[in-house]
Amino acid sequence: MLDAASHDRLPAAPGVGYKPQHFTPITADPGTVKWLEIHAENYMGDGGRPLAQLRRLAEDFAMSVHGVGLSIGGEDPLDAGHLSRLKHLVGWLNPASFSEHLAWSTHDSRFYNDLLPLPYTDTSLQRICDHIDQLQDTIGRPMLLENPSSYLAFAESTWSEPAFLAEISRRTGCGLLLDVNNVFVSATNLDFSPQGYIDAFPLEKVGEIHLGGHDEDEDGHGRPLLIDSHGRAVVDPVWALLDYTLAQSGPKPVLVEWDNDVPDWPTLEAEAARAAAALERVPA
Repeated sequence: MLDAASHDRLPAAPGVGYKPQHFTPITADPGTVKWLEIHAENYMGDGGRPLAQLRRLAEDFAMSVHGVGLSIGGEDPLDAGHLSRLKHLVGWLNPASFSEHLAWSTHDSRFYNDLLPLPYTDTSLQRICDHIDQLQDTIGRPMLLENPSSYLAFAESTWSEPAFLAEISRRTGCGLLLDVNNVFVSATNLDFSPQGYIDAFPLEKVGEIHLGGHDEDEDGHGRPLLIDSHGRAVVDPVWALLDYTLAQSGPKPVLVEWDNDVPDWPTLEAEAARAAAALERVPA
C-alpha cells in the first residue's frame, strides 16, 4: 500500500477501477494495485456505505476521480448542479487526479447515457476550452482529458485528434488521459495506424494511461467493428500497444478498467499484475 504522504499524486504503477464487490479483498490484500479510480457520478450522494467505503479506501490508496457525465464537448453550458456536486466530491476526497472525456452526453435538457463524438473544428475547440476553464476554476485544480473511442469521423473536422487534444492542453493547461484501448478501437474502426496515433500524441502531457476490454463485431460491409465495452480482459494487441507507448513516454500510472460483467478480484488483480510487468519492462 502507498504511504499516506504520496496520496496527492498517482504513482507510475498499476491501478484498477474500483467496484464495491472488491472492497474486502482490496483492503485485505491489494496485490500489485497501488491506486484506485472511481466514477464521480457514483459518489455524489451525502452518505451511506458507498461514501464510508470510499473514505476508508482513501486512507490507503491514491485516488483518481473519473467523470462520465459532464458533457464537456456539448453545445449547452455545463450543468451548474453537476458542477456543484463534483466540486463537493473533489473537495472532501482530495483525489490525486480528476479526468473527463472528449465527448458530449447532454443536449437541450436531455441526457444520453453514452459518450458521443464531436467534430474537431475551431468552433468546438473554443467551446471545449471554455468548458474546461470553467471546470478547472470550479474544482480548483487541473484536469485530464481522455481521448475517445470512435466509430465514425466527421467530414467537417479540420484538426486531427492528437493535434486537437494538444491544442486544448496548451490553451487550458489541462493534462491528458491516454486510453490505449480507445486508440486501438478507433484505429481498427477508422482504419489508421495505432502506432502512428501514439507517435503524434503529446505524451509529455499524459497523466494517466487506461486499458480496457472491447467486444468484436462487424459493420454492414463485413469489416471489423470494435465496441469499447469494458466488459472483458484486455486483448494482446492492446497490451502490445501499451508496451509501445510506455517505451516512448516512460513510466506512467496505468489503470485497468472493467466496468461490465465485473470479474472476481483475482481475475482483475491478474490484469493489474500484467500492467505491472509492462511497467517493469520500461527502459530506465
